[in-house]
Amino acid sequence: MAEEVWVGTWRPHRPRGPIMALYSSPGPKYLIPPTTGFVKHTPTKLRAPAYSFRGAPMLLAENCSPGPRYSVNPKILRTGKDLSPAYSILGRYSTKATLTPGPGDYFPEKSTKHVFDAAPSHSISARTKTFRVDSTPGPAAYMLPMVMGPHTVGKVSQPSFSIKGRSKLGSFSDDLHKTPGPAAYRQTDVQVTKFKAPQYTMAARVEPPGDKTLKPGPGAHSPEKVTVTKPCAPIVTFGIKHSDYMTPLVVDVE
Repeated sequence: MAEEVWVGTWRPHRPRGPIMALYSSPGPKYLIPPTTGFVKHTPTKLRAPAYSFRGAPMLLAENCSPGPRYSVNPKILRTGKDLSPAYSILGRYSTKATLTPGPGDYFPEKSTKHVFDAAPSHSISARTKTFRVDSTPGPAAYMLPMVMGPHTVGKVSQPSFSIKGRSKLGSFSDDLHKTPGPAAYRQTDVQVTKFKAPQYTMAARVEPPGDKTLKPGPGAHSPEKVTVTKPCAPIVTFGIKHSDYMTPLVVDVE
């Protein structure tokens, strides 16, 4: 009778592993680190040196040298560099020619004043350049301080005023509250909440519908050239319709 109380195939049995609902503490959530091995060893215990079995090293190639891929300069011998004379076909070296003065570059006639005594001669020439050793400043190198205005040196200056723009800080236009004014809000269109009023636009004139193909006018037709109902078209010539030798018809009317 006791077996009929349970529904299904489940029967009470001993749990195979720990169940968290049976413990009020965290239970077996925390694991104690092992004291054997090398990985995750407990830090509170001494750890002995661990050894591992490693495979055999890779065999080295029989030829460990780079081989004959380096080309040695043939001029390098076992005693050093070959210093025997070598010749090559090169162009002629360019030599710098020094220009020496010729007989026409000398003016012995101008050496009279340097050899014989001569009176002093004066000429109007340009102003000579300043001496390089003359480094003393001239009168124009000094700038006297101003005696007018607020930037005087060693003088008492009166208060000066200037026309300056109005400062925005602390003025009547300074927005201390930083709040938007009435102009900051956009007015809602009335047609959004009310009936929309009729709107009119000035458009171009509407063209009536019709055939826009080009049609011939009265001048485009030539009825005098029609030969469908006549033997030929009328021919006009400059001449007379009767002979000059034919007697005209005279009708006496009494």
